[in-house]
Amino acid sequence: MNLFNRDYSTEDIRKYFGSLEQLAGMRKYSFSQGKAKNVEVVEFRTGSGLRFEVLVDRGLDIGLCEFKGIPISFRSAVGEASPFLFEAEGDQWFRNFSGGLLTGCGLTYLGAPDIDQGQELGLHGRISNIPAESVSTFEEKDEESVFFNLKGRVRETKTLSTNLLLERTISAELGKNKISIHDTITNVGFTKEPLMFLYHINLGHPLVDKGTKLHSDSLNVQARDDISARYLSNYENYLGPTPNYPDVVFYHDIRENKDGFCEVSLKNTKLGLAFKLKYRKDNLPNFVQWKYTNQGNYVTGLEPSNSKAEGRSKAREEKELEYIEPGEHKEYFLEMSIEEL
Repeated sequence: MNLFNRDYSTEDIRKYFGSLEQLAGMRKYSFSQGKAKNVEVVEFRTGSGLRFEVLVDRGLDIGLCEFKGIPISFRSAVGEASPFLFEAEGDQWFRNFSGGLLTGCGLTYLGAPDIDQGQELGLHGRISNIPAESVSTFEEKDEESVFFNLKGRVRETKTLSTNLLLERTISAELGKNKISIHDTITNVGFTKEPLMFLYHINLGHPLVDKGTKLHSDSLNVQARDDISARYLSNYENYLGPTPNYPDVVFYHDIRENKDGFCEVSLKNTKLGLAFKLKYRKDNLPNFVQWKYTNQGNYVTGLEPSNSKAEGRSKAREEKELEYIEPGEHKEYFLEMSIEEL
């Protein structure tokens, strides 16, 4: 493995470092005050300069992420917040949205607040505000490297109806700038359930800046609404913080490569950094690009999804609503990496 511009074997690591923690590793802690009090965190450090926090009590989302001290993830004014402060109605989801590198949306509904078959549904679902269970961390070593892993489960349940289980593994390798996620969603209940699942990946300044550009092999790009349509011709380019910049969304159909993966990157050549995203298209056919480059809320979202973001009734109306049968499993693979240009 290459660290500090030189190559090391795992035996070299043993010789040079009394403890691997001097270089990299995982550690658990919890926040002690404010809205985040008692929220449990697992911090990953890979030794390459990549550091990120997995929020155990927030559906195994990923909060803060930085590379060599440079912020990568967007952070909202809300900050980390306990799931017990969650308000499900309307757009109140935003009151508990700290941003972070990855916020899960779903599992039975997501997108705009909605009324579907008489059921009132708020913004973006519940999974991000459900504490995880059966969480474990462990290292795997071979002759060439060390891997840091976290596994856990998040359940979206409702007595007399829904019983969905999200099983998540997050992995990072010593000396690398990549986060790998393997998710499995299982319907452990006995009724067919709607399944809506979106990875809300939130990137902020300085990666997002005037001149930052989205690179994607998009077969087609569509605006969500009339407001977004006014910005469609310049969807790939980013401006600096702009007063009154609206909430715009673009839907991409990304071409998959020969291995079945879609690849998207956000590049800031002036900063010399690129954020790269890779995911399988078979279970995540939609790619949602969110641009909200207003003042103070200066963010872009790169969001692989099995649905669009108009709400469940719209997905049902357009015959795009996916279901998961009793006992059925759905698998998802996602990689996020940071590259120096």
